[in-house]
Amino acid sequence: MALIGETLNKIHNLYGAQLAHSLRSGYSLKSFVSDAIAGLTVAVIAVPLAMAIAIASGLPPEKGLFTAIVAGFCISAFGGSKFQIGGPTAAFAVTVATVHLEHGIEGLAIATIMAGAILIVMGFCRAGVLIKFIPYPVITGFTSGIAILLMFSQVKDFFGLEIKGELPPDFLHRAAVYAQNFDSINFVALGVAIASVAIILLCKRFIPKIPGPVVVVGAMGLLSICVDLPIDTIESRFGDIPNTLPAPVAPTITLDLVRKLFPSALTIALLAGIESLLSAMVADGMAGTRHNSNAELIGQGAANVASAFFGGICATGALARTAANIQNGAKSPVSGILHAAWLILIMYLLAPFIAKVPLAALSGILVIIAWNMCELKRVKSILRAPKSDAAVLFMTLLLTALVDLNIAILAGISMASLVFIQKMMEGTQIRSFKEAQEGTLGEEEGDPDAISKKIVPNNTEVYELFGPLFFGVAERLRDTLRIFSKPPKVFILRMRYVPMADAAGLNALEELHDSAAKQGTTLVLSGVNSKVYHSIRKAGLHKLIGEANICDHIDRAIARAEAIVEANEILNEHKAQ
Repeated sequence: MALIGETLNKIHNLYGAQLAHSLRSGYSLKSFVSDAIAGLTVAVIAVPLAMAIAIASGLPPEKGLFTAIVAGFCISAFGGSKFQIGGPTAAFAVTVATVHLEHGIEGLAIATIMAGAILIVMGFCRAGVLIKFIPYPVITGFTSGIAILLMFSQVKDFFGLEIKGELPPDFLHRAAVYAQNFDSINFVALGVAIASVAIILLCKRFIPKIPGPVVVVGAMGLLSICVDLPIDTIESRFGDIPNTLPAPVAPTITLDLVRKLFPSALTIALLAGIESLLSAMVADGMAGTRHNSNAELIGQGAANVASAFFGGICATGALARTAANIQNGAKSPVSGILHAAWLILIMYLLAPFIAKVPLAALSGILVIIAWNMCELKRVKSILRAPKSDAAVLFMTLLLTALVDLNIAILAGISMASLVFIQKMMEGTQIRSFKEAQEGTLGEEEGDPDAISKKIVPNNTEVYELFGPLFFGVAERLRDTLRIFSKPPKVFILRMRYVPMADAAGLNALEELHDSAAKQGTTLVLSGVNSKVYHSIRKAGLHKLIGEANICDHIDRAIARAEAIVEANEILNEHKAQ
């Protein structure tokens, strides 16, 4: 036991795994019973969802069950959230289907392993906090686009259309196939799908403690056994569901496949990271806990690698299942581990019954999932935000639905970054001493260091920079000296409101100094904070500008300007004599 305790301590100290922390801080039989009950409840919920998501991804339903078991175990055992439940989620369905169609099941396994490796590296590099900086409109647009694709992918099974062969992966071509075959509607399948949607909505309205998808699977499975319905079932399309986990198999990895699959692997990793951390944050709010984002990424990475070896698909933290875990009294990550154990038992005992479930019923479940993913409230709130945010949302949404998921993420982040830079440029201003005298500088009345309250020497110009010194304002800074018909002897650049300087900003500062020197002007910096000063020293600009000309306060900068002006006047008098 001492060895186990020491090992758990090492695991927790290494990257903050919640399981190690929970067990070493005391774990009782009462807690185990609570975790077992919560785990069973979540496992029952996970069965229909895991199968439906696998089918939506163009794969047999058991792939979803394998994922929920293997990935669910790893996420709880190695992750950084106390109550996170992992498994396949609808966000991956489109990406998984695309990779599977283009590269086959082995290509999908390699992409999943690569995504897991990326997540592990990100976790050990402490990049968990960086994922939180992906713009909100990009996440919402991407999620809503996936929801539209997911809902659209269910048209065939929801309406029972008779379509031979594989459906095209892209939206427009698939829409054309649907249109050509829409006269083959199976009204029995449509009735089952509509009834499944109605059951879920009624359960949510009148008996919210009972998961609607579980009722749908039970009721429609019994109906299919009792009545020979002329519709597709899991068994008729995919055959029997195995009642045990397969033996682990390693895919054959080639450099060519790695190169081709890297964009998809990166998309999977980003999706897994974003969704798992969002789920962990919601869980923290519900349970009053605090997750370790880097440990969570490591757990997600390990889960995806393991899932691929056991024939599963991509996995991440599942928000609905995590919430159900908390609401049903979970005490520790053991509930997630037991949820995986319960899934194995359910699969072993009920595989023959599960195979009888109509695909139209699972399609109805996925339609509800897709509708919930659309998050119309979030979309409406962004539409009330600045137009630039709404533009980012709709561009990401349309690219996700009509073009490609990888392009949508890159384009969304790029556009959001450009919008942010534009806003930063608008907020960064360079203003002169004359504006302060005229009352247009916008200085605070109670500011004792306001330049309007200072006596500025003759032949001295004072300009103040508001905001970061970065590439977005570099050109504006370089052009500052060009506006003077007669160059001043001293140019004071106040930087008290400059929080940071990047390479382009420092280069602009160097060019400003060189331009000033050519016309006989001395550049003096004022209010330089320690961070900006460190950047200036690191770039070697302190030697060029001169240590005496880099001041931490405007009074010292003015005193320096007086000394320079006075020395220049004395020099001119000597020349005149």
